[in-house]
Amino acid sequence: MFTSLKKVARALRGPSVQEREMAYLSESIDRYDFEYRQRQVDQGLFRKSY
Repeated sequence: MFTSLKKVARALRGPSVQEREMAYLSESIDRYDFEYRQRQVDQGLFRKSY
């Protein structure tokens, strides 16, 4: 019973901070873009709470 509830909860939750950071870094088009994005992530671009 709880396993099906866990599956539903996992499907409905939004992406974690780490998943968003990895997706952002994966979209880089070259080494320089990747390094720029990595600096933004290191500065806390995705860790800010509004």
